[in-house]
Amino acid sequence: MDSEKLKQAIEKVKTESPQRKFRESVELTINLKDVDLSNPKNRINEEIILPAGRGKEVKVGVIGGNELIAKASKAADKLISADELDKLAENKKEAKKLVNSIDYFIADTALMGRVGKILGPIMGPRGKVPRPIPASADPVPIINNLRRTVRARSKEKPVVHVAIGTRDMDTDKLIQNAQEVLKRVTSKLEKGEDNIRSMYVKTTMGPAEKVEVK
Repeated sequence: MDSEKLKQAIEKVKTESPQRKFRESVELTINLKDVDLSNPKNRINEEIILPAGRGKEVKVGVIGGNELIAKASKAADKLISADELDKLAENKKEAKKLVNSIDYFIADTALMGRVGKILGPIMGPRGKVPRPIPASADPVPIINNLRRTVRARSKEKPVVHVAIGTRDMDTDKLIQNAQEVLKRVTSKLEKGEDNIRSMYVKTTMGPAEKVEVK
C-alpha cells in the first residue's frame, strides 16, 4: 500500500466529508477476490491491536471469582462476579443490556462454561465471547491491549470493514493503524495483496475514497 496515497485519501475524507454531531470513526474497507469464503477456514476473523489506539473509549468487562476481580478492579470498566453472573440467568433483559454496553470481555477460565450457558446466546452473535484467562494471570495488560483492539471479520462476504480510529485523530496515526490492519489481513490470505480487489477509506457516514493497494 502506497502510504502517500493512503495519506491523501484519509485527509480527503477527513476534510471533505460533512461534519456530524457525533464523533465519527474512520473506517478501512478491504474488498477481497479469489477467496473461497464458503470454507470457514478462509474467512478473516482477527483481533488486531492498533499501534496508535482507537481514538475513543473502549469498555472492557471482567467476569471472574474474587481473585481475578480484585486484580482487575482498577483497570476494568465492569466487574461481574460469579454470583452476579448467576443472577443474569434469571434476567435476560439485564443480561442483554450488559453485553451491549461492553466492547470486550475477559472471563475466568473456571467460569467459561457458565458464561457460555448464561450469556453465550447473547455474546455469540455480537462477537463478544470472552477471552478466557486463569485466575492466577494478571488481567491488566490484557485489558489495556483490548482498549486498542479492533476485529477484522469477513464472514461469508468478500469484504472486511475495520475502524482504524476516529476523525479527530492525527492522520499519521490513522496511517499507522491502517497499515497494521492491512498487514494482518494480508497475512491471512493465500496470495497476500493479490487477493485484494480494492480498498477504501471513509468516515462513518461520509463517502468512500479509493486507495491504491499497490
